[in-house]
Amino acid sequence: MTVTEWSVWFYVFALLVWAALRLKRIGSREPGLPPGPPTVPLLGNLNVFPTEYAHYKAYGDIYSLKVGPDTAIVITSAVAVKELIDKRSASTTDRPPHYMADVVAGGVNMVLARYSDVWRVLRKNAHTMLTPKASLELLPIQRAEATQLMYDILQAPDVPFYIRVRRYSSFVILSITYGKRCSRYESPEHLWELVLEPGAHPPVDLLPFLRHLPGAWKDLCKEARQLQRNLYFGLLDECQARLQNGQANGCFMEKVLQNQELGLNRELAGYLGGVLIEGGSDTTSSLLQSLILALMAFLEAQRKAQEEMDNVVVDQRLPTLDDFADLPYIQAVVKKNHRFRPVAPVAIPHGTLATEEYRGYMIPKSAMIFVNALRGIFHDSDVYDEPETFNPDSHFYSALALGSGRMLNTMNLIRGFQFSPATDSVTDAIVLVDITDYEKGILTAPRPFQCRITPRSDCKIKLIKRAFLNAEDVFAKFESRITAEDKEYVKRYVSRVM
Repeated sequence: MTVTEWSVWFYVFALLVWAALRLKRIGSREPGLPPGPPTVPLLGNLNVFPTEYAHYKAYGDIYSLKVGPDTAIVITSAVAVKELIDKRSASTTDRPPHYMADVVAGGVNMVLARYSDVWRVLRKNAHTMLTPKASLELLPIQRAEATQLMYDILQAPDVPFYIRVRRYSSFVILSITYGKRCSRYESPEHLWELVLEPGAHPPVDLLPFLRHLPGAWKDLCKEARQLQRNLYFGLLDECQARLQNGQANGCFMEKVLQNQELGLNRELAGYLGGVLIEGGSDTTSSLLQSLILALMAFLEAQRKAQEEMDNVVVDQRLPTLDDFADLPYIQAVVKKNHRFRPVAPVAIPHGTLATEEYRGYMIPKSAMIFVNALRGIFHDSDVYDEPETFNPDSHFYSALALGSGRMLNTMNLIRGFQFSPATDSVTDAIVLVDITDYEKGILTAPRPFQCRITPRSDCKIKLIKRAFLNAEDVFAKFESRITAEDKEYVKRYVSRVM
């Protein structure tokens, strides 16, 4: 073998050694990172990455996971959240890359968008619209929709209650955001949720070459994008037509279309409205279903709430927001419900724009940050006694900002109905319900469960029917463009109250 050939083989061998060493380091935990479970070459912690809740209590309230070459930081205490997510938001306000979400939404979904000028415009507009004053202006439709939720449950007790809850949550946010009310609910396929489902698709962010290979995820993204755009921009066009015809009803998107100084073009306006109806619908539905599950499973908490309600709201009427301040136990019920089963157990991950140092640990630039809200914070056994018990007494003095819709619905449901375990139609035995059986994903909700819902008295039935009839004038302002078929349905539905 000549000297030249030896040189070639030497360089090939050296290159292979260098590549092997580089590959070996992929997945290893760099010095300075928070501690975490042991890693393996290339995968890091992907072989043990939590499929449900990222919680390794042994490593404290901040730890790291290696996702191949990338780094995920998990924080599991309110103190760490306050410091890293709130106080250092200038560095931690980004989102991790999500290629599939970008294919669907073009990178302009405000919740998942990366930090950019577009994101700042969307966020500024959302903050401009979603003010306490603006919410109060739309309180009548929130109150009216909450009334229909009670009437729906009363009118058709055999229809699964979660269908009624989803109708309410979908259409109250639709009325508030786009000024359009729908009278009935047919559940669509949630393709967007399938796109976001962790672990359900090839890791196209971790292995970019997979983007160029065929796969079913591409058809899913294409279909989800088309459905989203048809919905978002169809609603936007209807809102614009109402304004032109002098039929404004004060919804949020009317303000966007009327105020050109907000800096939104049609594309951004459509996706801003879309993300508002998505987020508002899912979170409200999940919280109400969790509330019903808790009231049914923990009857003593329900009894205390009803007793307080009956002592405060003594007149022949339904509760109002003015009553809420005089209902401390029910305030605690609402707070406990948020903490007992948070809508986003690990929140939507953040991304770091710069390297940060926290308690001697390095949090590198471009790291993902997960907030373990359920297992790490709200169900921390070192902080809360019996975290799996729905005990509102422990939340009398806790601070939590509450939305008017959630307060209204909690008071209405406690005032009007009794929630009891269902019984088997054959054996008459109580149907057991698993209070931990929740859908998995970024946003969660209880899986369908059986619950017996009955009005608390004939007087409550009359109150609910009267309130529903009184809401008809409010509904009319948001039904100007519904179809003739839906108008006929509304007429028949209302006639049943008579």
